[in-house]
Amino acid sequence: MRRPLQSPALISAFYDSVRPEQRETAQAIQKAILATAPQLRPEVKWGNLVFTNDGDNLLAIVMFKANAHLQVFNGVLLLGDFPELQGAGKGMRHVKFRYRQPIDDKLVCELTQASIDAWGRSMR
Repeated sequence: MRRPLQSPALISAFYDSVRPEQRETAQAIQKAILATAPQLRPEVKWGNLVFTNDGDNLLAIVMFKANAHLQVFNGVLLLGDFPELQGAGKGMRHVKFRYRQPIDDKLVCELTQASIDAWGRSMR
């Protein structure tokens, strides 16, 4: 079943609901993600900004008090190449970005591409 397109107004509402420093960090992360993979679709899910590829969740920006997490849904597959990934559990891992600090654009771009590549291999 096809999902209806999510309104850009919902994405705007997500950004309107966070503090200015959170907004700046999240927008910088989103910009790096979409610069690498413009085909990813941003959606608001569970109160977070989630990027999907062909309906599958790949990445999410999750706000916490002191930092934003870039969650990688298939991050466990990327641990060998990205020691920066943190977390435990079955599959998801994350990288933290402190507010009011520049994000590591290169890391976000590389994680985005690696997540898409791993997703593609799992679809074979």
